[in-house]
Amino acid sequence: METNQKAVELWNLIKNAKHCVVLTGAGISTLSGIPDFRGVGGLYNRKDIDANRLFDIGAFRKDPSYYYIHSRDFLYEKAARPNIVHDVLAKMEGKYIKAIITQNVDILHQKAGSKEVFELHGSPLVHTCLSCRKEYAFDDVLAMLEKEQVPHCVECQGVIKPNIVFFGEQLPTYALSMAEQHAQKADLMLILGTSLTVHPAADVPRIALQNGAKVAIVNASATSLDSHACFHADDLGEIFESLDKQII
Repeated sequence: METNQKAVELWNLIKNAKHCVVLTGAGISTLSGIPDFRGVGGLYNRKDIDANRLFDIGAFRKDPSYYYIHSRDFLYEKAARPNIVHDVLAKMEGKYIKAIITQNVDILHQKAGSKEVFELHGSPLVHTCLSCRKEYAFDDVLAMLEKEQVPHCVECQGVIKPNIVFFGEQLPTYALSMAEQHAQKADLMLILGTSLTVHPAADVPRIALQNGAKVAIVNASATSLDSHACFHADDLGEIFESLDKQII
């Protein structure tokens, strides 16, 4: 009952907002079976993967197979599907939600049908040959990975890299700019599945707060903005199952 009451409270905030913006992190994708980074069982706590090496551009250039082998199960498996959080956010887009700003690179927001998605850490929707810069769609790379461990360019045989921002690369300026613009306009920002420890993503809700927005947080662990939030809950699954029944 308590969670349902929480969902009603959150729904009232959302439906009364004029410019609701959402910031999402790895915590929303754990419901789809994708591990987060720092939680229990997350990439940084697994003994079989060196997470720092996995997304390091220098390491990728030396040995791209390490990335493709160890990311296959959570980025390239066709079985990874959107969950109730992704689905409900997609349903609310346009009428209730103006934009989704995400730290995630799993493209589950897009698979659920969301259009206004700004990926602060890049995206594997497009891959690029490091030699000739030819671009490849995600599905084309999936087909390549069925035949080879590392995808290579059909034009020059160069190594193909996802347009994910690796350590040592610059963040996408367009996504950052759009995130800041939406944060400045927001009168409500939903923070979902992120503990706000990674910058500059963690700075986005602070911009919203500085411009008078309310902040609502649904996250399993504490965040640095809990004391500033007008709403807080910890179970994304239950909250969004209830929200799904309330959307008009």
